[in-house]
Amino acid sequence: MTRTDLARRIMKSAYLTGTFLLRSGKTSSFYFDKYRFESDPVLLTAIAEEMAGMVPQYVDRLAGLELGGIPLATALSLKCGKPCLFVRKEAKTYGTCNLAEGGFEPGDKILIIEDVITTAGQVCESVAALRQLGLEVSDVLCAIDRQQGGREKLAGIGCSLTPVFTLSELEAAAEQPTS
Repeated sequence: MTRTDLARRIMKSAYLTGTFLLRSGKTSSFYFDKYRFESDPVLLTAIAEEMAGMVPQYVDRLAGLELGGIPLATALSLKCGKPCLFVRKEAKTYGTCNLAEGGFEPGDKILIIEDVITTAGQVCESVAALRQLGLEVSDVLCAIDRQQGGREKLAGIGCSLTPVFTLSELEAAAEQPTS
C-alpha cells in the first residue's frame, strides 16, 4: 500500500465531520476516530510499517499511551522488535500500582507512541510522569498530527514530534484524484 493509499484509507475510515468536543476542551468540526483504523488489521499493519522506519536506533523501548497508543505500540513492537510499555493516565491503585506496565530500567530511552495529537496535553503529562520514573524521553511518534499546537508544546518540554501523517498531508491525499 502506498503512503497516498494509506492516507486515503485513513481518511475514509476514520475522518468524521460534525461537532466534537476534544480532550483539550476545544470544539472541532472534524474528528479522527482512531479506533476505526486501529481495529482494522490492514490499516493497523500499514501504519506500523510506516512507523517502523521512523523509530530512532537508540530507543530501548516503545511506550504506548492509554488507550489509543497501545495498539499502535504493540503492532510497532512486532514490526521493529523493540519491547513496549503500556502507560496509564494514572497509576492503578491495586496490584502492582504501576503507571507503566511491561518492565523497564531507570535510564531506558523511551519513544512515546500516540495515535492522534492535537495540543499534546496528555502526552506532556505522560512524559513528565515517565521522566519521574527515571526514563529518558525525548521523542514522540504519532499516527496523525492535527497541527494544532502539539508539536510546539512538545518542543517546550524537550521532545520532538514525528507524525506518520499531518492533517495537511491527509487532506492533500484525499483531494488527489484516484487512478
